[in-house]
Amino acid sequence: MALTWKTSALAAATAVLMAVPAVAQEVTLKLGHLANEENSWHKASVKFGEELPALTDGRIAVEVYPNESLGKEIDLINGMQLGTVDMTITGESLQNWSPMAALLAVPYAYRSLEHMDEVASGEIGDQIEAQILQNAQIRPIAYFARGARELTANRAISTPDDLQGLRMRVPNVPLFVDVWRSLGAQPTPMAFSEVFTSLQNGTIDAQENPLALIRSANFNEVQSHVNLTDHVRSWIYLTISELTWAKLSEEDQAAVMEAAARAQDYERGLFEQSLADDRAWLEENGMTFHEVDAAAFQAKAKDAVLSNVSDEIKPIVEDLFNN
Repeated sequence: MALTWKTSALAAATAVLMAVPAVAQEVTLKLGHLANEENSWHKASVKFGEELPALTDGRIAVEVYPNESLGKEIDLINGMQLGTVDMTITGESLQNWSPMAALLAVPYAYRSLEHMDEVASGEIGDQIEAQILQNAQIRPIAYFARGARELTANRAISTPDDLQGLRMRVPNVPLFVDVWRSLGAQPTPMAFSEVFTSLQNGTIDAQENPLALIRSANFNEVQSHVNLTDHVRSWIYLTISELTWAKLSEEDQAAVMEAAARAQDYERGLFEQSLADDRAWLEENGMTFHEVDAAAFQAKAKDAVLSNVSDEIKPIVEDLFNN
């Protein structure tokens, strides 16, 4: 049972057991996720695991399992529904239960990070969270921003007209393929592991990913420009199983929410710093950053986006494009 009334220490090489005050622990929460130890999501999870014991006088401890060591994302979600896992970090995968979760990553729906924050923390965000809770029995308690996806190439691209004939790798997602085709490019679905070699040998001309992945994949060695298309802004949730939540007192539920809020603020600082660091590193290693005509890209992508989203969220997406 994941919500464990503690009788002995859990020994697991992959777990990070958070230090707590010298008070008998009553509950241990297991938080598994897919990121590595250097990722801001993991560091924010550790922060959550530090804050919650302090807020509960040591009654609740948190064990953090990075690198899918507790299971893959869908397995963790299923475990939370069964009561064998307490917490995870998850996003669009929740579309399997909640159609509104698709709003977490709609191309060109969010003009800026601030606009995305307004949506995620506002009425639409409340509707998304309520549907996830109702359909999946998983409760979002905080959200983390993800780096916007940018287009790299060996030339500057300013408008959709500059995409004509551009052979670019995209994930095997119909929405992404249709959007880039509508913009004038020649999208080619391909495994991420094949992208560097394909850029190197000229099979493709371009690719799109957040700055962190552009950096970690060393695309600066085979691409000269980062074109700031910001075509997908998205967020992801820190979540807790509703089965676990129901076993907590109101006082401890409040403590969980406060610890989550502190973890969210902490992660945002790490996120903003990582964006600055990644840009500086890529520039130092030869890449040129280029602003694009974002309004022109958004206008041309609109019809393809609307034709690929479900009827349930289409009115919301249309409003996001029009406002």
